[in-house]
Amino acid sequence: MAFKSSGPRKPRGGKLNEEEIDRIVARARKEGEDLLKGYREQSLRIHPWVCARCGREFTAQNLHLLTVHHKDHNHENNPADGSNWENLCIYCHDNEHRRYLDHEAGGGGERREEKTRPTTTHKPFAKLAELLKTDKR
Repeated sequence: MAFKSSGPRKPRGGKLNEEEIDRIVARARKEGEDLLKGYREQSLRIHPWVCARCGREFTAQNLHLLTVHHKDHNHENNPADGSNWENLCIYCHDNEHRRYLDHEAGGGGERREEKTRPTTTHKPFAKLAELLKTDKR
C-alpha cells in the first residue's frame, strides 16, 4: 500500500519558491476559516443569539459581533453538542481572553509571594491580655 501525500513536496534543492509558500499559506488560512465557520455555525444553531456574559441580544444585522468562545480555551475541543462553546459578544470575548492571559501570567493560581511572605507582621493586640490582667481599678 502506497502512502500518498496531500501536501506539496520539497523540490530537489530543498527550498520552496515564493509561489509554493503563498499557496501553502493560503490553503492553511482557508482550512482555518473553514474550521472556524463550522463550529461557529453549529453554535449559532444550538445556542441563542445572546451574549452569555452581558446578555446583549443579536439579530441577523449585527450577528457578526457575536463570537464563539471555547470554555476550556482549547480550540481543538469541539463536541457536537456544543458543551464547550458559549456565544459571547466581541467585547466580552476579548475581556475573557485578557482575564485568562492575566491568570496564566500570574502563575495560574495564588501568587508566589503570598505563599512565602507573611501577610502581616504587626500585632496590635499582642500585649492586651497582659495589660488587662495588671490593670485592676
